Amino acid sequence: MNTKNLITLKTILETGSFQNAADKLNYTQSTVTFQMKQLEEELSIKLFEKIGRKMELTQAGKDILPYVETILQATEQINNYGKSLSEITGTLRLAIPDSILIYNMQSLIQSFLHKAPNIQLVINSLPSDEINHAIINGIADIGIDCDKGNYPDTIIHKLLSPFRACLVAAPFADTKELDFISPHQRKSLSMICNEPNSNYQRGITEYLERKDIILNPYMKMQSIEAVKRSVMNNLGIAYVPIFAIREELKNGSLIQIKTELDERMYTSVCVYHKNKWISPQMQLVLQLLDDREEREYV
Repeated sequence: MNTKNLITLKTILETGSFQNAADKLNYTQSTVTFQMKQLEEELSIKLFEKIGRKMELTQAGKDILPYVETILQATEQINNYGKSLSEITGTLRLAIPDSILIYNMQSLIQSFLHKAPNIQLVINSLPSDEINHAIINGIADIGIDCDKGNYPDTIIHKLLSPFRACLVAAPFADTKELDFISPHQRKSLSMICNEPNSNYQRGITEYLERKDIILNPYMKMQSIEAVKRSVMNNLGIAYVPIFAIREELKNGSLIQIKTELDERMYTSVCVYHKNKWISPQMQLVLQLLDDREEREYV
């Protein structure tokens, strides 16, 4: 069996389509299609079926994925046998929400690239509620996420350093609207967020419900930078990790709104599949994360 065909299958699942896989692997789409037909003939099963306009993995295809992963992992182990970190080759796929990736992972990524320069690092900036899915389905090797407190049995999670979050507004926002301590209020403000299912966003939502403070419908943005820029332009308020707004608080482009959650700590986690072989590159990331444990994300 040609392992290139298995790599192509995995790449289709990671990228979402035959064309995206072809682009990533520098193949033509016809080459990807041919490889999948060849693999189907070798395995005597149908791997994909067309549902609407999309090609979806069949149940048989889903059933063999653990075996595909085992073969590719074994191949990588053989290829890297006896090599140092600076010599090993392969791929490491990380799934990290936008805010954590931008503000907390840059130094770790630099350290990783320095220690394992021949590893292809693939980083997907995914919403918090998609991280577990990416790990379970083999789209990512390691996820860094906000702690959800509830994980499937197939996922191992390790607690990382805690962080604080705060409510922020534009410096020229109407001060009469910035009381978030007194209960029973109706405000003409919208909450702006990019991670509605994160632990800290759930925290502020529960707080507002408990205080009976009602806002306009929230606005969802695609990135933390869009959230910050929108708040700076007084389009609404936002509850965001302090590590993502240090500079803006310092230079006065954002101001903190006092709440009773100001000292609350939220936790981030590292997650990976319990049945996954811990490759040298995964071990390196886990070690680099352990080395950061003395530091808080505040």
